[in-house]
Amino acid sequence: MDIRPSADLRNHYNEISKQCRETREPVIITVNGRGDTVILGIQEYQQMVAELRLLRTLAEADDDVLNGRIRPAGEAFADIRAVLEARKYE
Repeated sequence: MDIRPSADLRNHYNEISKQCRETREPVIITVNGRGDTVILGIQEYQQMVAELRLLRTLAEADDDVLNGRIRPAGEAFADIRAVLEARKYE
């Protein structure tokens, strides 16, 4: 990771933006020598958000299993089919 002072963000934005896109690595911006902000390319941000959503979904599913909130897959798919069929006729 690259660490840069906030002045670089003002004075070298295009360079920092290009670096984030090309290296696919974040750049940390500091204020008074302390980490303040992270600059991240949009692709990496979107990937990170997608992975976080997936991890949250998996954690919820794990919690459901641990707490016995499960049922046979056939029943669940039958319910889904019924809902989709009902929507066809709305």
